[in-house]
Amino acid sequence: MECTVCPRACRLREGQRGLCFVRARRGDQIVLTSYGRSSGFCIDPIEKKPLNHFLPGAPVLSFGTAGCNLACRFCQNWDISKSREIDTLSSQAEPEALAETAKRLGCKSIAFTYNDPTVFLEYAADCADAAREAGLKAVAVSAGYINAPARRELYSHMDAANIDLKAFTEDFYRKIAFASLKTVLDTLEYLIHDTDVWTEITTLLIPGHNDSDAEIAAESAWIAEHLGPDVPLHFTAFHPDFKMRDVPPTPPATLRRARRIAQDAGLRYVYTGNVHDPQGQTTTCVCGEALIVRDWYRIDRYAVSDSGQCSGCGARVPGVFDGPAGDWGPKRQPIRIAAPSYRTAPETTPRRP
Repeated sequence: MECTVCPRACRLREGQRGLCFVRARRGDQIVLTSYGRSSGFCIDPIEKKPLNHFLPGAPVLSFGTAGCNLACRFCQNWDISKSREIDTLSSQAEPEALAETAKRLGCKSIAFTYNDPTVFLEYAADCADAAREAGLKAVAVSAGYINAPARRELYSHMDAANIDLKAFTEDFYRKIAFASLKTVLDTLEYLIHDTDVWTEITTLLIPGHNDSDAEIAAESAWIAEHLGPDVPLHFTAFHPDFKMRDVPPTPPATLRRARRIAQDAGLRYVYTGNVHDPQGQTTTCVCGEALIVRDWYRIDRYAVSDSGQCSGCGARVPGVFDGPAGDWGPKRQPIRIAAPSYRTAPETTPRRP
């Protein structure tokens, strides 16, 4: 029986799990074995997702489950995304409990992150619906490796997304991520042109693998032409992990170089991440005014109106703005959510988009 969520199209025998490890065959159904279970819940700054143009400074309740449908050799969250141990899923929460907790703690949104919500689509969709009913927004942090019908289903429940564009060559995707670049580009075009989901992009620059001037220029030019110059792009620093511990960390100079290349290609909002670089983390208006000055995840200056306009020239800043900036800062606060009434997480039949 074939799982249709992502291009891997895993064909499963009775009791067998897909490459993601959390979608399995039970009888004549594909079920999600991780529904209602998480590797932990935290409140983060929204900028950590990273999203710089979506409710700046606001806290977001963040969580993931286990498993992933990619096999990146450099995975920075490999202990969660590559987990084959059920103990990883030590926390449980029903969607309504998640939404209630997020609202009570002052969060403006819920984020599905740490591992890819593609593999726990049903749970993410139900939690997003509960969040919206509570007056909150829903955020997906994803690699974008998903089939078109499942893509429509997942993002119909989302308000914002950060898509991890891991490189800009099929060779990298095939050999390092074991996936396909074209599918990710299709996801980006779909989000920008066919939905109202606010979308930002992240590329983790890995020395010697995806950080050449030519590749960065090609990626930036494609974004400018196919998505538009206002889509924020984040270049973030790699640190040695998982199966690429022999590769050195990304020098800050590489991120600054990438930012210049992207700006020269016409992109207006290009950021650096995982390094101390206030200039590379500042949002600047088209008029040149420094609107949001950041130091890591702390906002030091905020010159944007409640509706998202520059305090200098009045130009509208692309993004989602709702009132003054939040003051959550760089805190990361683990939280516990009351366990649901069931003792064992249920298995649910995936929707058929």
